[in-house]
Amino acid sequence: MDIREASGTYERWLARHVPVRRGDLDLKHRLMTANAFSFFRATFYRWAQLWPEVCPESAGAPALLAVGDLHLENFGTWRDAEGRLIWGINDFDEAAVLPYTQDLVRLACSAHLAIRESRLKLSVRSACEAITEGYAESLRGGGGAAVLAERYRWLRELAIARLKDQRPYWEGMRALRTASGHAQPRVRRLLQAALPERGLEVRFAHRHAGLGSMGRLRLVALANWRGGMVAREAKPLAPSAWLWAHPGKNSALRYGQIVQNAVRVADPFLALHGQWLVRRLAPDCSRIELASLPRGHDEARLLWMMGWETANIHLGTPRQRRAVLADLGRRKGAWLAKAAVRTGDMVERDWRRWCKIAARED
Repeated sequence: MDIREASGTYERWLARHVPVRRGDLDLKHRLMTANAFSFFRATFYRWAQLWPEVCPESAGAPALLAVGDLHLENFGTWRDAEGRLIWGINDFDEAAVLPYTQDLVRLACSAHLAIRESRLKLSVRSACEAITEGYAESLRGGGGAAVLAERYRWLRELAIARLKDQRPYWEGMRALRTASGHAQPRVRRLLQAALPERGLEVRFAHRHAGLGSMGRLRLVALANWRGGMVAREAKPLAPSAWLWAHPGKNSALRYGQIVQNAVRVADPFLALHGQWLVRRLAPDCSRIELASLPRGHDEARLLWMMGWETANIHLGTPRQRRAVLADLGRRKGAWLAKAAVRTGDMVERDWRRWCKIAARED
């Protein structure tokens, strides 16, 4: 099937699992034409279809509980129970049992696309070497959370650069459109219970964020609390798009399992209530976009840390550690860079087809 048929089939499948908003899906379709990187972020379902065919030498690698939709902008910060600023992967909507190589190749492909679009300056080979070196070192050493309070000063400076003026973030929250009617009363109750104090005057709003999950209902509770605004978000979880592309018997949600098992520090404000994920929203508890990073940051070191953090997640399946290290050691030279280029070409072909379809329909 082509990209148009794949998108329609996937969206119908998704609508059977979670509430979707047609207007948000239409917006997602428009944003997918912006560039190949945006298209890539929005279409993990298509990647799940094509990656095993494009990279068969990687698709047979040892399997473990993996992120799935991993890319450069799936990293961010949160506060732990001690109030410390933590950096790491912050979205596991597409978590599934996959070859460990899937996460590495998808992360490397996102770097390759960013390099093509002049968002990164280093070479594809250097980017992939940084990712694999960080990944291997974390695996060998047992991993460890990126706690920015004491270590990783350079990463702390990258993370807090966007926190110097937090007013635009809260202005954006205030601008969210109020949710109409009395839909999802249970979800509203979950959001109210997650606020720091009961009895607050709450405004519920709709939010669209990200690209991969755009189209799913997101409900936000906004309230003023002791001198400032606070926010909580609820979003529904569906089985991974990998299971749409490769149907199997086990369609269980893996979000809670992957977060609990990972070798890192948890976000105490993140809670699962059946199919619904509730979390705190704040400038220091959000993903970091490439455009928000200060100029002159050390790209290779950042990608090394992304590889390290990927291993922190994979170490949540400890029985596969030795098998993964052995498989990684057998892979020759620039295997990841070659896979990044092949999958990047795959994404760009689909993106060009999507743009032609969109132009005909305008």
